[in-house]
Amino acid sequence: MRAAAASFAEHGYERASLRDIAARANVTHAALLRHFATKDDLLLAALAQRDADDSELARRIIQSKVPKDQVLSTVLQEEFAHPDHLRNWLAITIAATSPTHPAHGFFIQRRDRMRDHFTNKKLDTTEDGDELTADDKVTMVMAMVDGLRIQFLLDPDRKTLHVLETLMRHIASPEEN
Repeated sequence: MRAAAASFAEHGYERASLRDIAARANVTHAALLRHFATKDDLLLAALAQRDADDSELARRIIQSKVPKDQVLSTVLQEEFAHPDHLRNWLAITIAATSPTHPAHGFFIQRRDRMRDHFTNKKLDTTEDGDELTADDKVTMVMAMVDGLRIQFLLDPDRKTLHVLETLMRHIASPEEN
């Protein structure tokens, strides 16, 4: 799956070939096909692996006692260290907005999982405010994260992660006593 992710990052999903992926994984094309019948199956497995890696990274960051308003910016900082992978991730995400794309369902489910993470008290966006509902807050955070990914790729020298930290401080639910 990591070989597939590397090939997708280098060539894009559409141009990546199963033969290239097999070569990167040091397996034969036939062996690869025994595990993944199609490139779509491999794409979904690679996306699931990326999701698992992201979840593990976020878990480690949260456990390291990073302030809550800096958790997401720390995750993004890690992503920004790999711009080719980030660029490919965004390209696949955008392509998957089409209901006919093989990863459409994956990204819908991922969005729902992210919404759950943002509303389960880990990131303190669980309460409605005077102007924004808890759901509005989650939508704002997800939109900002996607937008900051694009802004980083356009201008990697511009410092922007503090904007996300500021948003998180402003929309956080009040601390419990």
